[in-house]
Amino acid sequence: MVAATVTALEDQTAAATVRNSATVAGWTLVSRVTGLLRVVVVGAVLGPTYFANAFQTGYVVPNLVFTLIAGPVLAMVVVPGVVRAVGGGGVARAREVLGGVGGWLLGVSAGVVVLVMVLSPAVAWTLTFGIPEPVARARGLWLSTLLVLFVAPQVLLYALLHLGMAAQQARGRFALAAGAPAVENVVLVLTVVLAGWCYGVGLDVERVPVGLVVVLGVGSTAAVALHAVLQLVGAARVGLLVRPSMRWRSDPEVRAVTRRLVRSVGVAAWPAAGMYVLLALAGSVPGGVFVVQLSYSVFYSLSYVSARAVSMAALPGLARAAHREDGVRFGSAWRQGLSYAVMASLPLLALLAVSASAAANILANGELRHAALIGPLATCLGVVAVAQLVGGVHDIGRQALFARLEDRVPRRASEGAFGVIVLAAAAALLLPADGSRLVWLVVAILGGELAAAATVVARLRRVMWPERFADLRALGGALVATLVMAPVAAAMWWMHQLDGGDRLADLALLALGGVVALGVYVLALRVAVRRIGGGS
Repeated sequence: MVAATVTALEDQTAAATVRNSATVAGWTLVSRVTGLLRVVVVGAVLGPTYFANAFQTGYVVPNLVFTLIAGPVLAMVVVPGVVRAVGGGGVARAREVLGGVGGWLLGVSAGVVVLVMVLSPAVAWTLTFGIPEPVARARGLWLSTLLVLFVAPQVLLYALLHLGMAAQQARGRFALAAGAPAVENVVLVLTVVLAGWCYGVGLDVERVPVGLVVVLGVGSTAAVALHAVLQLVGAARVGLLVRPSMRWRSDPEVRAVTRRLVRSVGVAAWPAAGMYVLLALAGSVPGGVFVVQLSYSVFYSLSYVSARAVSMAALPGLARAAHREDGVRFGSAWRQGLSYAVMASLPLLALLAVSASAAANILANGELRHAALIGPLATCLGVVAVAQLVGGVHDIGRQALFARLEDRVPRRASEGAFGVIVLAAAAALLLPADGSRLVWLVVAILGGELAAAATVVARLRRVMWPERFADLRALGGALVATLVMAPVAAAMWWMHQLDGGDRLADLALLALGGVVALGVYVLALRVAVRRIGGGS
């Protein structure tokens, strides 16, 4: 009877988990593609100039600052709080809780905006100290200070839009939350194109007019504002429009959420610090920052269209089960999420591992296109192929712990990952300043994710006992499907060896071969799970 009940619960949630995961992955892919387009257009219009460097870094300063306040942890903390409020007092009560959290967060963000504006000359100095000529450096400092002043209010806008995203996710709506960043990217692209048309392209700091900085600063802030409006519209559609309230001190539920948010800041801050360490050491190798940063970008892009998409979709169900103290339903939601995360990540691991050389051949351009970097980049992408699977398990594990209102272990996991990264990065200094050092720095990312995943999984295993931890049949089905796909992946590798490094041929190979391989994987997975009898 118990087994039948568990199976029924898993069948009930399976379709919703698959649908929501696909929604998050699809719209996240759209956002990532437009983000890549944004980088390409900014580079094409502003050119290889010191001003382009300052703008590229300056307009993301508010997003980086908001990450230190809350960042991606906001949804992991707020969604379970809103789900519990809905379960305890309905949507009206959830609006009160979200409004209280919003009031607190906007108050903190406003203070940070003022601080960033006061410190804008210091921030601008970090963007321009590398300009060698004193007069140009002074001009760049003034223009960058002006840019920071125009973009600083975005910290408040990011707080609003992330609250809107959390509200939608808490109610099981994911499309607008995942797709709206594409609108921000498109508006910024149009702004940069307009600025180039009006003022000219490829201008460096000595020739950049103040009007160009104003257009870029106002345009980028307007792009974030439109994004925030879309997220608030999405929150209104689910009945949770954010109406900030300053009465959060008198509301125990709101105080509990804000305390968890403060305690969880390190979950996002430590990975950011670890990435900074890796990039700083990568700078000891010519072109090294490109290799490590690109590897890190591929790592996150793959994760967000596979395992991390599943974890975001699974969080509301995990939070509801935890709120009801329903161990059976929580175990069912966890097994579903873990199974789908592995199912989504395994084919990407296999494809990237065998096509890493072809991908590196396509990504290395211009002055960076030589064997001293293409070879290490290919090896780094192979390491990233494994890291995205491990990182996905880490992410869904910490989502499950946040659903249980546990923030201590996720925080320790991030701290442990940072420690591993620092130790591994320090060891990289013992290697020659060439590609081997870069590969070791990317291995440090994998080591950090392994440590973090082991920490959260061990804690989950303890709190779930005696519930079954994993659906081994479903995981076995994913492994069988990957093995069935292996001949297609091997054929892709063989064809790459024959094309002589032709980049167009490699691009066609990755596109067409990837589609065929994923199609074979999906068909094999359906058959394997049905034959093995997996609950997922």
